[in-house]
Amino acid sequence: MRLGLLFGSLTLALLLAVWTTQAPKPRSADTPAVAFSAARAMTDIEQIARAPHPVGSAEHARVRAYLSARLTLLGLEVSEQAGPLSPASVKRLERAGGDPAAANNQAVNLIGVLPGKDREQPAVMLMAHYDTVVGSPGAADDSAGVAAILEAVRAIKARGPAERDLIVLLTDAEELGLDGARVFFGGHPLRDRIGAVVNLEARGGGGRAAMFETGREAGPTVQLFRRAAARSDGGTTATSIAAFMYERMPNGTDFTVPKDRGIGGLNLAFIGRPDQYHAANATPANLDRGAVQHLGSQALEAADALLRAPSLPAKGENLVYSDVFGRLMIAHTQAAGWVLLALAAAMGGFAAWRARRRAGLTATQAGLGVLDGLWFLTGGVILLQAARLLAGPMSSRAASPDVYYTLLRRLPWMEAGAALAIAALALLLLAGARRARPLATGATFAVMTAVVLILGGFSRELLALGIVAVALSLWPGRAERSPWGGWLGLIAIVFVFGCVLQGAAPEAALLFVWPALLATGAAALAALIDPALSRPLGLAPAAVATVLGGAWLAGIGHFVFLGVGMDLPGALALIALLILAFARPLAPGAAASRWVLLVAVACLIGGVGLNLSAQVLAPSPAVAEALP
Repeated sequence: MRLGLLFGSLTLALLLAVWTTQAPKPRSADTPAVAFSAARAMTDIEQIARAPHPVGSAEHARVRAYLSARLTLLGLEVSEQAGPLSPASVKRLERAGGDPAAANNQAVNLIGVLPGKDREQPAVMLMAHYDTVVGSPGAADDSAGVAAILEAVRAIKARGPAERDLIVLLTDAEELGLDGARVFFGGHPLRDRIGAVVNLEARGGGGRAAMFETGREAGPTVQLFRRAAARSDGGTTATSIAAFMYERMPNGTDFTVPKDRGIGGLNLAFIGRPDQYHAANATPANLDRGAVQHLGSQALEAADALLRAPSLPAKGENLVYSDVFGRLMIAHTQAAGWVLLALAAAMGGFAAWRARRRAGLTATQAGLGVLDGLWFLTGGVILLQAARLLAGPMSSRAASPDVYYTLLRRLPWMEAGAALAIAALALLLLAGARRARPLATGATFAVMTAVVLILGGFSRELLALGIVAVALSLWPGRAERSPWGGWLGLIAIVFVFGCVLQGAAPEAALLFVWPALLATGAAALAALIDPALSRPLGLAPAAVATVLGGAWLAGIGHFVFLGVGMDLPGALALIALLILAFARPLAPGAAASRWVLLVAVACLIGGVGLNLSAQVLAPSPAVAEALP
């Protein structure tokens, strides 16, 4: 019974997660004029991305002339703005084989203005960059963003006059150092009229487009976007976790410049098909039309909502928000996280009380469950780092851009390999492997830790995690009398992490707060229905939570790995721990554990094989001279 529920619920969760991470179907050219059509946008992409067009190239001048004509044809008031390239950008372009002198060491922005009803009101800006790196046609980065803006402007005009001006800024030299954006916001007469910016970007060639960054104090803007995104094709992918993390990363896009000036707005991008990033194969033929549809539809609805709002969103407290399966976006105040944690504590306490009275749960059993969770988390990070090394060197140690782009091409294989490896460890936990063979398990983690530190570079953090994983492997423990100890022990870890993050970084705490709420709700319901957890009906709440919560977390894990998996594959261990907080009571008994062990071994072999195969399937970068 438990075996079927375990594998059935995990399979459904995976299928639901795969569905939620798909881009919407692209719309055809005969789509109504007021809607976004990827087919219409592709007409521009095919013209813009005919060939690489870095700053200073003949293609760069041709693309600029083409875009100027397109903006004029759309009825915008078009102008150009030239400004100097920074010394660092000049050197970077020369290093890549470009010719900054051919551009007079200048970046040239294109600006288009679509007048609104009240020209005294703050304007809304749609922004993307039209330059590419040397050697890449840039169909996605950022021809897709430029073409999406052209198609969005056409649709906005078809919907009738807006309340305020729409300003289109097609920046130059973004790939060299955001020079075009700095030139505009550093001195253009229109810069002080900008009240909100919607920026479009890409890193790759497909997948769902995420709203991954906002301006600061952006609560009201998020609420406006939440309503607007509900009208876009495919909904949205957005979490305050992404915005919180990106704020603290060294990365930057054109949106960084107005954001640092205190201007609010939204940053949208897709990052799937990473092999096309800055690559020769980033052609219109290889571009995911669904990604263009998703990016452009969200940009259209967000910009249109801003243009037609009685007033632009004011600054306000940052909200905690996330999409749910890409179709629904939930947002609440930061303080509400404490209320959700209090509710989780109440439901978890009720489940523990019922389990103690009706199923003989003891504090020792719950404590062993906590140790199981810590063993899985620390050991999972070490396992994933070790498996990741099979695909190639850690990118932080890369000696050249070639290595970085090679690893990007291998990223899908690395993700699949990491998912199988961490699934294997989760199944070993559910089968009781930590207690069954402590010496073998401890020795295995000791060897993996040594390999990770020697081949991947020394890290005090990884050394500490490895020591804890080995120590917990050797920790004595007895078989559980009931599933409650392991389940509530895992929930306790999630709850504690949620409290810590809620106090330190409430915008990121939802990754623990929401799963804690769902897991304790399932536990309370199960304790009410069947405290012994011996009947299918009593296990149903855990199975349902595994399907719904597991799918939501797996979707987040996919985007997390695309973003940081090259350097921090261990992030998937945390996602897997949260899924285990739902699935722990579905662990089969001793009689069926051998089947779980067989599946675990198969997953581990598959994970290792996929990481090793990546070196053969993606042996070299598509563009050796591409900019890093």
